[in-house]
Amino acid sequence: MSVGTTRPALIEQGHWLTVRDCKRVLVVVHTVTFAQRLREVFGLLEADRRIQLVFTVAPHAFGGGVEPYLQGLGITPVPWEEALLSEFDLALAAGFRGVHKLRTPVVRISHGAGHIKLLTDVSLLAPGERRVPGMLSRQHLLHEGRLFPAAVGYAHERDVAELARTCPEALRVAHVVGDPCVDRITAGRPQRERYRRALGLGSGERLVVVTSTWGPGSTFGRLDSLLPQLLSQLPGDRYRVAMLVHPNVFAGHGTWQVRGWLADCRERGVAVVPPEADWQPVLIAADWIIGDHGSLTAYGTLTDATLLLTDAARREVSAASPAALLAAVAPVVSPGYPLADQLEYAAQSRQPGQYDQVTASLSSAPGQFHRRMRSVVYRLLGLGEPARPPLVGPPPPPPPLSWWEACADRGAAR
Repeated sequence: MSVGTTRPALIEQGHWLTVRDCKRVLVVVHTVTFAQRLREVFGLLEADRRIQLVFTVAPHAFGGGVEPYLQGLGITPVPWEEALLSEFDLALAAGFRGVHKLRTPVVRISHGAGHIKLLTDVSLLAPGERRVPGMLSRQHLLHEGRLFPAAVGYAHERDVAELARTCPEALRVAHVVGDPCVDRITAGRPQRERYRRALGLGSGERLVVVTSTWGPGSTFGRLDSLLPQLLSQLPGDRYRVAMLVHPNVFAGHGTWQVRGWLADCRERGVAVVPPEADWQPVLIAADWIIGDHGSLTAYGTLTDATLLLTDAARREVSAASPAALLAAVAPVVSPGYPLADQLEYAAQSRQPGQYDQVTASLSSAPGQFHRRMRSVVYRLLGLGEPARPPLVGPPPPPPPLSWWEACADRGAAR
């Protein structure tokens, strides 16, 4: 049967449904990163029997791993082609590709720490038009000159001020809702010792967390210069090392290949946290965070960890982003000096309030994301909100670092 004649099975089940007359909300997932951020939104709706959630996986270059991630949550997505043919009351999306084709109002949300990376595809820019991050660009908010999101959630008032310059047509649908990762990490900080025990850290062990975004300017793209220091200069009886690699690296190169490239790390006791895992407890538990211009390094300023930066890809980073603010105040790893000495020096040199400007730039509505986001969604659905505040708890404890190491070895063997 051709796509044009396919009946949207899940949507038109009619009398087969047990719970009827629900508002239908489509969750559009492009990548694992987007799925993790969208979970903070659709989790606000899942217990409401007036709402039926339907999931679909939209085409994306970094879409690898999305369906297994959803299946791990007990979610079976409908085909993208079926979703395009169906009617919904609302759609939720963190990405922009293809969502203008949907027959429903769309809510867009941000998916990182501020808006860090400038547009990489400059082919659609008008002459003289400057590069800006995607969620602030006309290319990601307009289709053929028409504004397609019904609402766009931003983390900071600064974003809306920038939007007035880059895409003023979108101001009428812009909402400052805050950042869920800021709220979760803040809620989890008092649980730091619990997370450290769950990770299997002994009383005298210190945890070094290496974070990497994706792209040639990332820590992973320059790992050859950092690995020798990680593997040979940190005494194994005092330091444990965990690596948080952006899911796009796994999706772009394939999990098997990334595991192969990191085999030396695993053999030397470095725990490579899988892309579908919750990274927040690991970040909170860290004594040091070594990272690049990605979101996780910026979120690290919310923790008790000492930060060190790898060489940043400055030309790809928005000057107004948290990553740029962090690059101006954080120490940088020096390849020519013993890494253990650099870690200790950075810890001793850290000043009170050193990262206050960075943390303030992550959200102008700290602690309010879930309440504000729920209000936006329920208003667009035409439903009254539940008569209780949304629950925002700390992240759950992670598995031991040794468990992740064993999982990686079993995956490589398969």
